[in-house]
Amino acid sequence: MDHAKFFAAVRPSLFGGRLSQNHVNGMGAILATWEAKPFDARCLAYMLATAYHETDNAMCAISENLNYSATGLLATFPKYFTTAQAAAYARQPERIANRAYARRMGNGNEASGDGWRYHGRGLVQITGRDNYTKYGIADDPEKARDPVKAVEILFDGMINGRFTGKKLADYFSATVTDWVGARKIINGTDRAADIVGYAKKFAAALEAARS
Repeated sequence: MDHAKFFAAVRPSLFGGRLSQNHVNGMGAILATWEAKPFDARCLAYMLATAYHETDNAMCAISENLNYSATGLLATFPKYFTTAQAAAYARQPERIANRAYARRMGNGNEASGDGWRYHGRGLVQITGRDNYTKYGIADDPEKARDPVKAVEILFDGMINGRFTGKKLADYFSATVTDWVGARKIINGTDRAADIVGYAKKFAAALEAARS
């Protein structure tokens, strides 16, 4: 694969005409891992699109931004905050995480601190004690931001279905191409249509890079 052609294709279509070194390094690591053991390029495009979405276009391992306003809390976590609670918790990321992620995904109650300890990190924003335990980093959750570990988690989780039980092969095969349904690998149908758009642009760039 010609990486220069790939970057030339995604620069205007996905990154507003400019790539940072972090963009190049992050995408380069994903491409290199794929090149070591290639598989369906549609799957690679969807993985790149997922990382693009989950990292807010950064393409490198980040921590979840939980600095929500009261309005943002009610829009993002309506099941876990009343209007009064949203006002009380607004702009307090640690308290927000401890409440929003309490008693699920293997976490303890709000007072346990697990919500903040295991908030989203990496290229796919793994969240919750259960997911951190799967990758042997429950005792050191910041390892999810290590560039090598983050790529490992991205590939393993999406190929083997270790996030939700759904995997790439369920949506891309000789007889199936389901760009929309593939979002279930990560997070139900949240922002599925947006990610389809990103994935198709990455797919076009991959095609250009292999021509």
